Amino acid sequence: MKERHMLVLFVCTLFSLSVFGQQQLIEPVPFTSVKLSDCFFAPRIQANRKATIPIALKHCYTSGRVDNFIKAAGFEDGDFIGEFPFDDTDVYKIIEGASYSLQAYPDKQLEDHLDALIFYIANAQEPDGYLFTNRTINPHKLHKFVGEKRWEKESDSSHELYNSGHLIEAAVAHYAATKKRSLLDIAIKNADLLVLTFGPEKQICAPGHQIIEMALVRLYKVTGCEKYLNLAKFFIDNRGIKPNRQYNQSHKPVMEQEEAVGHAVRAVYMYSGMADIAISTKDKNYLSTLNKIWNNVVSQKIYVTGGIGSTRYEEAFGKNYELPNLTAYCETCASIGNVYWNQRMFQINGQSKYYDVLERTLYNALLAGVSLDGTTFFYPNPLESTGNLARSKWFGCACCPSNLCRFIPSIPGYVYATRSNRLYVNLFIEGKADVIMGNNQVSIKQETNYPWDGQIKVTLAPERAGEFELALRLPGWAKGKPIPSDLYSYTNQSDKEPKIKINKKLIPLSIEDGYIIIKRQWEKGDSVIFSLPMPIQKVIANQSVLEDNNKIAIERGPIVYCVEGVDNPNAFSDLTVKNETKMKLRHDDKILGGMNVIDIVNSVVGNYTAIPYCYWANREKTPMKVWIPFRE
Repeated sequence: MKERHMLVLFVCTLFSLSVFGQQQLIEPVPFTSVKLSDCFFAPRIQANRKATIPIALKHCYTSGRVDNFIKAAGFEDGDFIGEFPFDDTDVYKIIEGASYSLQAYPDKQLEDHLDALIFYIANAQEPDGYLFTNRTINPHKLHKFVGEKRWEKESDSSHELYNSGHLIEAAVAHYAATKKRSLLDIAIKNADLLVLTFGPEKQICAPGHQIIEMALVRLYKVTGCEKYLNLAKFFIDNRGIKPNRQYNQSHKPVMEQEEAVGHAVRAVYMYSGMADIAISTKDKNYLSTLNKIWNNVVSQKIYVTGGIGSTRYEEAFGKNYELPNLTAYCETCASIGNVYWNQRMFQINGQSKYYDVLERTLYNALLAGVSLDGTTFFYPNPLESTGNLARSKWFGCACCPSNLCRFIPSIPGYVYATRSNRLYVNLFIEGKADVIMGNNQVSIKQETNYPWDGQIKVTLAPERAGEFELALRLPGWAKGKPIPSDLYSYTNQSDKEPKIKINKKLIPLSIEDGYIIIKRQWEKGDSVIFSLPMPIQKVIANQSVLEDNNKIAIERGPIVYCVEGVDNPNAFSDLTVKNETKMKLRHDDKILGGMNVIDIVNSVVGNYTAIPYCYWANREKTPMKVWIPFRE
């Protein structure tokens, strides 16, 4: 069991990072060791397996994405089909997601399907390892983003290294799922070409769309070849040497960057890659930069839903406190990248505040990007709609659906982590896990209806009795802090305190870095009951967020609520709340199969119903708003 645990640790999306100043690592418990059985995420994972992945594969065939590999392989004639030279990555991302799914749910038919795709990819690869179908199909009829020579426009728009990054990510996942080297060998051959091409006294480049950095570190983790880690660092360190554009964070050297700017997805992919490299190389300068940028985001540039990237112009971060609602971009891919980044920041620092941001993003902005049945998608995720928006079945630029394919199956890997003699419980999701603690194996079971209820029961079953620490995250929302900054705050503080019982006996709280630490000799069957008060909260924004002045948002636990016109047909635009407005929790079986809603009682113009933001737009086109006008 221990050997299996260590193998998947190398290849899961969230690999181990060392903590500066400490000898031990904070390691995520891989998603293959965690089985969820809750009513919130488990259905999403099943919908991704049964609907999203098959739909995405189908679209890759009908849109010509697979045909491009077939043509590049020489099996068919014809021109490149597609709007963008990075269309290859959708195939890679779906292979990655399908591989993750295979690890939890073996499927011979799906595995055979991937083998067929990999056969086309292998034959599309040029002899020296280059793999970019737009150029291989017809080098004299290239997309306008692509230069006449290889890599000529890589720092700007060609996405050749972006394609390589997603190829590597898919290859590592596929190798982990099947133990087949077919795609991994293709990726290694491609990465070796990059090593020969780029570096000191070779070609200088700052990739135009980051992800190759994360991917190369993953390949380093699997192969042990430092040349991949060195190249990843080279790409990061070349940003700003030849100033290019703020759009892709190449306007200045990374060591001089203190504010999140430019295309939000590119940014958080770069920050995630920097975190990976920082730990592997023990580069404390990277860590200082990351802390500054992270503080800028959580203090001035993140939505109450956890979404990032406020402006449609360049899909980018806006100015400080520029957080419009109706025109908010909050790309689904940016939310996924924000989860990646915050998980890594936790692994570096071991503080709960990073998971506070991760949880908010995961439960709200990210899941809003896909319908409950897994068949339709949002690219942007605004916090307000006039009734003109509906999810799409697919996009010309299909990065978000394919990104969801690969992210959703990995959610169980965010629940637990270990460091030395400490077991972290970071997310509260019903299910079971097997965790290696030193030379001991510990089975852990969560029983909870979270996020609808704040009661969590954790039962431990070590193979043999032993002493270790259990670290339960005390969520920021349970401490009166929506976000670990003054960007948002609650209008009132709950007077109820979290409580912990061990084997039904109440114990005092010992808190370290935002975690309740319980150190004891654990025996099979020991249980911890963690009770988190979960009142309905009214949220206000910092006065510098002009868009939200004289408005409130509604939260309960980690869930942000919104009002939709379909539930509130009367005078929706006139909805206003006052200080004395009462809000009541109610379970409604008639809304989307049943869910907890909040009734806004005796508002200025009548009673209204609010639903979780992540469930909006699952019925019909309808107005929606998160921020509600407020009057004293």
